Amino acid sequence: MIAPLQPSLGTELPHPLPADWATVEMLGQYAYCPRRFHLIYGEGNGDDSSERHRPGESGPGTICSLSLASEELGLAGRMDLLADASEDGAAVPVMTKPGLVPDQASRTYLPERIQLMAQGLLLRRHGYRCDHGEVLYTASGSRIRVEFDEGLEGQTLKVIRMVRAGRGETRLPAPLDDSPKCWGCSVSGICLPDETRRLRVALDGEEPSAHPDPRRLFPAREIATPFYVQEQGARVGKTGHRLVVMKGGTVLGETRLRETSQVVLFGNVQISTPALHWLMDEGKPVVHFSTGGWFLGMSHGNGVENALTRSAQYAAAADPVSSGRFALSLVRAKVVNQRGLLQRHGRGETSAKAVDGLGQMLREMDPSAPWAAERLLSWEEQAADLYFGAFRSLLKPSEFPEFDVRRRNQRPPHDPLNALLSFASALLVKECLVALWSEGLDPWWGLFHRPRQGHPALALDFMEPFRPLLVDSTVMTASNTGALKSRNFERTVRGCALKPTARKALLKVWEQRLDQLLTHPDFDYRCSWRTALRLQARLLARLLRGDITNLPWPVER
Repeated sequence: MIAPLQPSLGTELPHPLPADWATVEMLGQYAYCPRRFHLIYGEGNGDDSSERHRPGESGPGTICSLSLASEELGLAGRMDLLADASEDGAAVPVMTKPGLVPDQASRTYLPERIQLMAQGLLLRRHGYRCDHGEVLYTASGSRIRVEFDEGLEGQTLKVIRMVRAGRGETRLPAPLDDSPKCWGCSVSGICLPDETRRLRVALDGEEPSAHPDPRRLFPAREIATPFYVQEQGARVGKTGHRLVVMKGGTVLGETRLRETSQVVLFGNVQISTPALHWLMDEGKPVVHFSTGGWFLGMSHGNGVENALTRSAQYAAAADPVSSGRFALSLVRAKVVNQRGLLQRHGRGETSAKAVDGLGQMLREMDPSAPWAAERLLSWEEQAADLYFGAFRSLLKPSEFPEFDVRRRNQRPPHDPLNALLSFASALLVKECLVALWSEGLDPWWGLFHRPRQGHPALALDFMEPFRPLLVDSTVMTASNTGALKSRNFERTVRGCALKPTARKALLKVWEQRLDQLLTHPDFDYRCSWRTALRLQARLLARLLRGDITNLPWPVER
């Protein structure tokens, strides 16, 4: 007779898990959606929260958290609760699930049955008789019996083989097509199933009209926002689940971690090691600016540990065709948005001539032609001359009447408007850096701007189409609404800089702009500009990986 099951009879799971092994949890994820499985286990995206079941209660004939492994199957797993019939060597794995019993014939879902069968296979390999399992639905308080028949066993063995093979795959599986599963998926905002279907026409051989309008499977606005600290001599520390800013024993401000997406420090502001480690563990970067508002760098944890995306990025940068096509899309999108801003808000003959000139340039930019980088740079410079020559027409005549922005100047800027444009550009670089880093991309290796020391080339690439929509629009709003006055600037023989009051005022307008909703021109749903930035970075990573074949850039309708 086999001895009663005891926790000590469980085997230690291999650590680290062999690269070609599967776990019981992986089988459930794969059975639910192969793409979800790859995003979580292959690329380190998302949070496998669906598998963190509440352990069952111990009692006569039960044990908790039994770990088993089988080299024959290449499978390992933990059983949260096990019903034990020790007199005849039988064991019944029980899986705890939140929610109600499904309203379908089997009264269970396929991923749950696959996981239970896998647990049964592990028990059998360890000498126990196991002919069925149970799913405990906590909201219903019901246990549903799952028979371990030959059909389910064969299905489970097939999934084990597919998972073990899939762990070595580098290509993302195709997304589900308009599936209701996507609504309840914790990584749907990372997966972007409908957007991917829309943008991978050449891979599917279908027209965009063959797919319904994409569903927005993520919040329109992000709950977490940046936390700015510019009080010189202040110190950011950690208290509980809060970040607290103090100076000389006085609390200047605080924020909760879950409401904070990044911490932005200006000049002589310190941050404690516990606070920095905490932010790194949570994947929230600390961005450093000089006192004058120049971007210096970023402190962050490991982030998305995905070498595949960076490898694809470096390959695309080295390929003249791929990088040239990408660069052309950037320049065209930037010119389109510059022209659109002048059309909507420009006044006078100068603005009208610039709109016509930019329109002529767009007609010359044949998207199918392999334009050289030198030609694209020339177009970009010509567009900048036309655009900034008419930029004055976007502003009220009463604001900064003595200053002219017919040409951009920076490092240092010579007048308030150029100072505003430079500071807002630094803020956009920061947002692009965070978005790209969050997707596992290398912000320092560009496809259009050439990489050089201390030059975040990909972030500068990425920000170009957004400059008119975010940087120039923010400066225009701050100027035309009277949020900034001439007295908010400090002028020296070296140039012009924003006073702390001016930075604070511009930061307020900047955050309002990023929080503003737009109707996405390609997906036709509403989201904030901050969300659109993150979405675009995610799609850029997918373009480089070959998951999509087209990457349109947002324009404001």
